[in-house]
Amino acid sequence: MSTAPVLFEKSGHVATLTLNRPEELNAFSEPTMIEAFLEALDRVAGDAEVRAVVLTGAGKAFSAGGNVKHMREKTDMFAGTAADIESAYRDGIHRVPPRFDGLEVPVIAAVNGAAFGAALDLVCLCDIRLAAPEARFGAPFVRIGIGPGDGAAWFLPRAIGEQAAAEMLYTGEPIDAERALALGLVSRIVPAGELLAEARALATRIAANAPQAVRYTKRLLRAQRGQSLPEHLSQCAAYQAILHGTADHAEALDAFFEKRPAIFADR
Repeated sequence: MSTAPVLFEKSGHVATLTLNRPEELNAFSEPTMIEAFLEALDRVAGDAEVRAVVLTGAGKAFSAGGNVKHMREKTDMFAGTAADIESAYRDGIHRVPPRFDGLEVPVIAAVNGAAFGAALDLVCLCDIRLAAPEARFGAPFVRIGIGPGDGAAWFLPRAIGEQAAAEMLYTGEPIDAERALALGLVSRIVPAGELLAEARALATRIAANAPQAVRYTKRLLRAQRGQSLPEHLSQCAAYQAILHGTADHAEALDAFFEKRPAIFADR
């Protein structure tokens, strides 16, 4: 088994990223983990063959978030003066959300266990989220005397609504998979032994569609957060004008009328 902080595996058009520090519950604050994750995102972005991504964790946790032992010891990103710590956030973990959110291909979270703190942010950034029954989700920042420093106050309300997000953030209390399903944080609960296979199967179904159409659809879903309806419709029209001229659109129409599966070439 590789000791790399993040494992990258590709099968067909689907890439699987696995947070791989199980002995540390895949803590997501050390520079080595953050850099490895950013490198994996760059690898996805630079590979035109990748059309969908699955994100999961090795071992019993998805990720425990920030390393509280390092917080106590004032090491890694928690070392130094207030100015040092601010810079460590800005130059470290804060580089992840824009890059992750900016991926053009859909990402599916396969949440196999605890997803706390910064890891909950990663889950919220995924397009679709599946969970094992053992999964737990938490934003325990206030319980350890800090605030949601990685973006949770922005991501969580968009995933589950402001009131539910406020309850999680103000109490610091975790929720189980059933509550996450009820809140819409996850789309379904899958038995642990089937979770990764189900996430990959879903990613494969997504990857079977016209790649440019999927990428433009994700762009529209991201853009609508800050758009008025007229602005959004204008962007829709512009994208449709592009997609109607693609070879994959022509192939899809031919396949439809010929009653056969389409073969997309991403052009």
